[in-house]
Amino acid sequence: MARRSANGTGTIRKKTVTRNGKKYEYWEARYTEGADPGTGKQVQRSITGKTQKEVAQKLKAATTAIDNGTYTAPSKQTLGQWLDTWIATYCGGVKPRTLEIYKTDIRVHIKPALGAIRPEALNTQTIQSFYNKLAKEGREIRRKDKKGKITVTKAPMSAKSIKNIHGVLHKALQQAVLIGSLRFNPTEACTLPRQEKKELAPLDDEQIAAFLAAIQDSDMKTLLTVTLFTGMREGEVLGLMWECVDFEAGTITINKQLQRYREPGGGVYRISVPKNSKGRTITPAASVMALLKQHRATQAAQRLRAGKLWEDSGFVFTDELGHHLTNSIVYRAFKRAAAEIGRPDARFHDLRHSYAVAAIRSGDDIKTVQENLGHATASFTLDIYGHVTKQMKQASADRMEAYIKNVAK
Repeated sequence: MARRSANGTGTIRKKTVTRNGKKYEYWEARYTEGADPGTGKQVQRSITGKTQKEVAQKLKAATTAIDNGTYTAPSKQTLGQWLDTWIATYCGGVKPRTLEIYKTDIRVHIKPALGAIRPEALNTQTIQSFYNKLAKEGREIRRKDKKGKITVTKAPMSAKSIKNIHGVLHKALQQAVLIGSLRFNPTEACTLPRQEKKELAPLDDEQIAAFLAAIQDSDMKTLLTVTLFTGMREGEVLGLMWECVDFEAGTITINKQLQRYREPGGGVYRISVPKNSKGRTITPAASVMALLKQHRATQAAQRLRAGKLWEDSGFVFTDELGHHLTNSIVYRAFKRAAAEIGRPDARFHDLRHSYAVAAIRSGDDIKTVQENLGHATASFTLDIYGHVTKQMKQASADRMEAYIKNVAK
């Protein structure tokens, strides 16, 4: 009976190979990794290097790991191949829009820089250098001149974008650790660039009044007004359906959103769950519900005019044939009104901020605002709008100071 080598044992020998008529010498070590769980046969691995000392060090590290129970078998799979496996096998519960972002970050940034490296060969320094390079020149700016020639220049990538890319890479490598194909996650010790907190730019009371006046004759009047006074996200207001509007109870249930996804041949809109995968029911102001009731009557008249061409989609906000609206149509209407009131810098999302600030200043507590906005936690809401509550507290203190001085006269 053949004698079996103990796990962790190994031998070193000098090897010679001839390539293109020239002889090359190198050192090789072979060691026993253990037994194949399926066949029971011994599994042997080899390590090569230019010097005997180099190979001896590698062999010692491998055999020590085997003896300590911390050994992970080397794999020929590259990081790029593992990322493909991770996306296909372990991201089934990820929302389609988020998965699309993962795939883009992998295709555009991670694979070109790190895709050819084997996961176990990755180290923190290599990944940190990748992040540092993104911070310096990770963004491409394409410009087309009058003749149609496109020039590409490099620009720094935002800290938020780098954080998102890090998140994808960290998740993928952490999964490799969990299944035992990687000993540790090299992204853990990386340092990310500091993410500067963007200053909010909500519309003030004067700008809100001007905005409402600017959209009076717009086809998007109701949509923009409802967004401004409910704080719904763009996808949520686009995906709002009549079945979710309860006029009797005076509530709106927000349990879906309409989002655009990139696909070969163009984009396609799909209904998905809201951000944070949590639905919510809000109680808007009576005037908002009255505006929606009026809008329903307007839509009914459009339906009669369209006749058989009408698409019974169930969406609250549609075109004249009942089709859902697109991001671009809403964006153009919003930007026209924003420019008219002297806020060409405003984003559609600033309507949501405007609602939140107005609600807090009107006396709503943070918990109520959090629930109406659909934030995961009240602390998240406080982190964004905490400055508003501080201003309110200071104003309260100033009023009390004025009262004290008046009483003390």
